[in-house]
Parts: sequence; C-alpha cells; structure tokens
Amino acid sequence: MPKYPEKPTRIARKTIYENPWVNLYADHIIFPAGRVIEEHHIIEFERESVGVIVENKHGQLLFVEAYRYPTASIEWEIPAGGIDTGESILDAAAREVVEETGYETTEHELLYTYHPINGISNCTFHLARCHAGSGTGVFDKNEVRSIRWFDRDEIMQMIREKSLRDGYTLTGVLYHFMKG
Repeated sequence: MPKYPEKPTRIARKTIYENPWVNLYADHIIFPAGRVIEEHHIIEFERESVGVIVENKHGQLLFVEAYRYPTASIEWEIPAGGIDTGESILDAAAREVVEETGYETTEHELLYTYHPINGISNCTFHLARCHAGSGTGVFDKNEVRSIRWFDRDEIMQMIREKSLRDGYTLTGVLYHFMKG
C-alpha cells in the first residue's frame, strides 16, 4: 500500500496572479488518502487582519459605516484592517480604530484568532477588544461614511433583521456578547 502524506501536501504551484495585497495560485495537491487535485485554487493574503470591538463606559460598541465595493453596499461594521509588517496585532488594532473612527483606545486585548475561509485561503483574522478614550471625530472619509455607538439591543436587532452582514463583525460581536 502506498504511503501518503499525513495532511494535504502541495506537489506543484502555478501562479495565476500576484500583487502586494492578494495572490491567486492553482496548486497541485495530494490528500492523505491518496486523492490528487490537479488545480486547487488558493487565495493567499500577504497580511493578516484585525477587527476591533471598541466599548465605551456605557457598554456600547463603536461601529463604522463602511463602503463595500464588492457587494455594492454600505455596511455597519466593527473597525478593521490589515496588520502592517512588523506591527503587533494590538498596535494594529489601536491604529485602525484611530484611522477609521478618530478614537484613541486603551486596555487592548486579543480575543480570538481564526481563518474565515480556510478551505481556499490562508486569510488570518484576529479579534481584539479595547476601551474608548477621547475622540477627535476625524476619520478617513474615503473608507468610512460615518461612525456610531450601538447598544447590545440595537446590535441584536440588526442581527435578527439580517442587516448586520459582515462576517468579521458578526463573529466579533457575538463572541464579545458570549464572553460578557
């Protein structure tokens, strides 16, 4: 009986597209039971990302109203973005909140790390939580239309109405509510 690898293993790779943000490859792979896939399409991201649960002293969470070109929509989401080379997860979390909301933050903690599309991608997403400090009201109007504080009941209502559709935001707020 032939010996196969213990996990899916790449035999060869064909580059379809590469740029500084995202790469697309077609990998020739073999699975542990011997199955071979000639072209398993893989999306590789150059950077990991972080989403941030920002809470104020009233227990409300800060959301951004973000423009989303791929889905032709404007969505309420938690602040999020890429982690720069050499930057820690929590430093990136603090930077993204300032850029997208104008708020300084304190007491940063890493909540969770996961792979949202692990069947086709190496995308790694981190969830952080922090407390709001002072805000300038200045944010990147090219990325964000507005910012707003939401209480738990409003967020749960948006989930029930299926109007909160961003996966990172859903994961983040539900995890935050679960942990208390």
